[in-house]
Amino acid sequence: MSAYKFRVLLDSDKNQEIFRDIVINREETFETFYNAIVASFNFTGDQMASFYMSNDEWDKGFEITLMDMSFDEDMPEPIAIMSENKLVDFVKDPDQKVILVYDFMRMWIFLIELIDIVKEPVDAPKVVMSVGIAPPEDSRMIDLEEDYEDEFDLDEDFEDEFGGDEYEDGYDNEDYGNGGYDDYDY
Repeated sequence: MSAYKFRVLLDSDKNQEIFRDIVINREETFETFYNAIVASFNFTGDQMASFYMSNDEWDKGFEITLMDMSFDEDMPEPIAIMSENKLVDFVKDPDQKVILVYDFMRMWIFLIELIDIVKEPVDAPKVVMSVGIAPPEDSRMIDLEEDYEDEFDLDEDFEDEFGGDEYEDGYDNEDYGNGGYDDYDY
């Protein structure tokens, strides 16, 4: 039995390299690999995540999820779960590329590349090289207002499919005063 040596690069906003080289047995599951990655970057591992098999252009391909989130049994493709799938079943190319998306709100992206096949198996996944200090997991802020400010303009007059005001109640924004409770004495 042999092991894979992967380079796991954290895609960061800063212009600095942050990566870990991790050696893991070929027969281990993607869940074991996921746990080794998040631990090596000091992340908690309590967020949703998915691996995506990739190509040389880093396009997302087949998805392997942390847990089964499918609600429909008639899905076109079966869902692959990390705990049920082994690395050896998906890693076929000598320079195989994989993307890990961790925490879909903060969108931490890990670019993973197979850099060597080690002849000797390891007892457990281990970090053999660590470069750079990983940022705190919560350092990437979630700003929903900024992300959606162009999608939702509540001051805009909405029209229904027939061209009329969707809220035909006879009122406009001026009828609501300046929007505060200080218009009235309580």
